[in-house]
Amino acid sequence: MTPINQNLSGAPQAKICGLTRPDQAMACVDAGAAAIGLVFYAKSPRNVSIETARAITRVLPTEVARVGVFVDEPYDIIMQRVTACQLTCVQLHGRETPELVMQLKSAGLSVIKSLFLDRNPLLKEADQFSADAYLAECGTGPLPGGNANVWNYADAGAFGLSYPLILAGGLSPDNVAGAIQSAGPDVVDVSSGVELHPGIKDLALVTQFMRTVINSKHHQSLRRIF
Repeated sequence: MTPINQNLSGAPQAKICGLTRPDQAMACVDAGAAAIGLVFYAKSPRNVSIETARAITRVLPTEVARVGVFVDEPYDIIMQRVTACQLTCVQLHGRETPELVMQLKSAGLSVIKSLFLDRNPLLKEADQFSADAYLAECGTGPLPGGNANVWNYADAGAFGLSYPLILAGGLSPDNVAGAIQSAGPDVVDVSSGVELHPGIKDLALVTQFMRTVINSKHHQSLRRIF
């Protein structure tokens, strides 16, 4: 990720997560995504192998963030995938320690730490970590991710005034404009909301989502995360 600074466009950036095909990853970039998320979690229907992830990152332009999503993996496993897949950013989506965040940052990586409204680690625990940005979700459902659950995005608004905020969980072309107005996130993160089925994106929905994001402004100054 590039150093955090003011996002002069007035619209949040977008991360599209759960990609499993190089052609679809590039289509998301062409639509305006600033970051592509690759899930390395065996229980996820969007889990990718090292070979698939490598095939995706090879086609991405250098300015696009390559985000690996991990859940409670040790440092060595994360770094193996970082090196093999040329990841530029790591998203920690479980109950990882502040020490792991610092280890990864010391290795030259940007780190996103996921925090939750309804389960640990909670949004109010952000000061324990030294992440580059924080992904906020409600934290309900069977999997660590958003589980397509829509929530009251305004509940993250105050958090975003103090911390770099990535808003996730249940976002779609139909509700992202309202979520941006409610929470003022620096980044919006979408996966299932633009899918035909897990791991396969509906590119018409991706385009609709990105157009809505690009045209959505917020009154407060936004940070450029990616």
